[in-house]
Amino acid sequence: MRIQIYVEALKDDLSAAAAAGDEQVANAAARLVAVLDPALRLRLLDLLGEAARELGDALPDGRVEVRLVGPDPELVYVEDAPAAAPAAEDALSARITLRLPDGLKAGIEAAAAREGLSVNSWIVSALGRAVEPRRGKVGNRLTGFGQS
Repeated sequence: MRIQIYVEALKDDLSAAAAAGDEQVANAAARLVAVLDPALRLRLLDLLGEAARELGDALPDGRVEVRLVGPDPELVYVEDAPAAAPAAEDALSARITLRLPDGLKAGIEAAAAREGLSVNSWIVSALGRAVEPRRGKVGNRLTGFGQS
């Protein structure tokens, strides 16, 4: 996805809007356009990150990540590897008491219900995925977004 196309379009829009004003407005806009590039790129990346999180929340077995390839971002689907079964010596022998905000608890209960798991099994699986090394995960580039 070539983000620079969108950055340039936003800068052109600002310049066009400033053209409606006097010379002082046009000069101020020209100075703004000159320094906006990094800020616009960052905001567009933030937007892509938020979109990736929302898409990932809707996926049952993976998530969407934004990865930079040179100056350009790519949306990549990352399939979660199945959680490994605990070793026999680790088989559900430890206990932890957690205090959670009610909203987080409700979200965990909903996620567990969507996956047909108990809350405990869902939390054990989620924690297991969080501490596993990244190997064993497969990334697939999502194509066709914002390409012209």
